[in-house]
Formats: sequence, C-alpha cells, structure tokens
Amino acid sequence: MSSYAYRRSPVYYWHPTRWIKAVEAHVPHKALRDMINRARFGDVVPLSDSAIYVDPANVRFEYTGGNRLRLRRQDSARVVGGNWDQNRGEIGETIRMQSCRMRFFEGADWEETPMYQRLLRQIGEGKKPDGCASVADLRRRFAGIDLLKARTLAEGRFLNREELPENFRREHGGILLHIARDGTLLRSGGAGHRFAIARLLNLPEIPAQIGAIHREAVDNGVLASLRRTSRLT
Repeated sequence: MSSYAYRRSPVYYWHPTRWIKAVEAHVPHKALRDMINRARFGDVVPLSDSAIYVDPANVRFEYTGGNRLRLRRQDSARVVGGNWDQNRGEIGETIRMQSCRMRFFEGADWEETPMYQRLLRQIGEGKKPDGCASVADLRRRFAGIDLLKARTLAEGRFLNREELPENFRREHGGILLHIARDGTLLRSGGAGHRFAIARLLNLPEIPAQIGAIHREAVDNGVLASLRRTSRLT
C-alpha cells in the first residue's frame, strides 16, 4: 500500500500514534471550541484548523504580542476580544526568505545559506530545531523544501494540506494567520519556508490555517468576507 493510500485508510485514522498527535495538537480542546463557536456564532466562525485563502502580498504584518498573549496553533478559530491585534510589526525579509532567495534565485547550496547554518549550530548545541536532531534530518528537511518549490511550480499553486499525503487535520501545519478586528492578516510563526516561497514566487493565492479571530471581526462582517473557496482549484 502506498504512503498516500495508507494515510487515507481506516488503519491510519485509528492508529494510536495519530491519537497521540491529536492530543499534542489540542484537537479535543479545538473540537469543544468548535461546538461552542457554533452555538454562539452559527457558521460565521470557521472550524478550527480550517483553510482560508489569501493573497500573500496582503500579509504584511506579523503578530508581536506573544509576551502578553500567546496565540499559537492550538488557538485556531478562538474568538478573542481586547487589543491583542494592535501588537503587530511589518514583515521584512526574514532569514528564511533570504535563504530561499539564495537557493532558488542565486543558485546557492542550502549549506551556504544562513538558515541552514543557524539550524546546524542549534543541532550542535543539542537542540532539535524544526524537529531536526542530526545533519541527516537537516538535509531531509531542506530536500523537502526543494520538493515543495518544485511541486508549487508544477501545480501553479500551493496544495492544501488536505491534498498532501502527510496531512493531519484540515490546514493544520500550514501558514498560520490571525485575524485582526479590521481584517488585517497577522502572520504568527510556523511554515516560514512556505511563506517565503509564496512571496518569492509571487503566488496570487495561498491556503493558510485560520488562527485567532478578533471578536469585532466576527461582529462587523470582516471575517465573513475572508471566508471563500480557492480561486485556483
């Protein structure tokens, strides 16, 4: 059985490792949140880990309020009031963007890029950056980025996480975007290379994992305007 077929089989969905991952990803809490959101807001608020489709050129800010209010993947589709969405900063060229530019447009080897060198140093310090515990892990990680870029060029778009054989739950693991009260998209950690590739290739649209949502974005209709299907499929 192929890897893709296995991940779509009942054996995979009922495998203990999948349930362990579900707990680690806070899926039980998310499922409860989904039920509460349905009772409070109807279908205006999307299910946790759902995909939204956005122009990456419109993602110009990142969330910077983590020291006051940590909002991460486990907060997907969490409706939050207050002024947390005012904590934002403009996104410049990150080290991942610089490394992807060197690799894909200047012909550099990954080993020459600052991102590779940073992760290599962290592995030498006994850390596991991006889940990499060894040089072999690191090489596989960057080979996967090469594959992502090639697949994106071949398809002309980013595939949804649900279209990938390694998919876990909806768009979980994709580019994470919080929604401010005025609809501003706030990037928040994770999938940095995906975001860098989307920017560098000038993709017209990307799928992203819904993050936290400001309460006013629900009430004023901004959230509803962001909920649409892909224009590219």
